Amino acid sequence: MIKKLEIERLSLVTPKTFDEVLASIDAAVAHPDMAQFFPSIQRAKSVRAMEDTINEAIGVPGLMLFAKFDHGSIIHKGAGNGGRRVIRLLIGNPLIMAGMARLVPDAGSYAPVTVLIDERSDGVHLAYDRMSSFLAPYGSSEALRIASELDAKIETLLRNAIA
Repeated sequence: MIKKLEIERLSLVTPKTFDEVLASIDAAVAHPDMAQFFPSIQRAKSVRAMEDTINEAIGVPGLMLFAKFDHGSIIHKGAGNGGRRVIRLLIGNPLIMAGMARLVPDAGSYAPVTVLIDERSDGVHLAYDRMSSFLAPYGSSEALRIASELDAKIETLLRNAIA
């Protein structure tokens, strides 16, 4: 079975430098030690203990960096001047993902979400595909509410990074 999805992409452009944008996002999300984070969740003896572990790791921002991929180093290998920089960030919150995936199991395919930061001649581009647009076709109003709240968090993060 193939399901067709229509995705909404938020695209922002800023004259700020790549380093400024990346530093702003890095400063605004938690950076737990992933080698310890996932085993600590597995060791949790109850849902409450698991939630406490996650909340402690993500802290006040409510979002964490799961992974950072340096696409630019691969795309522009051999370009001579190093080429433009492109970074893909996987950002999210395991509790938000769980809330959506309990209602729409396919939500786990899209969380954590991707933020793409791409250095181009006209500025630094930030792109984010809205989680709510991924989940809209599944018909769960509660999952859509959770996804919309996640979208708001991510979009605020990105708009603050370029402000």
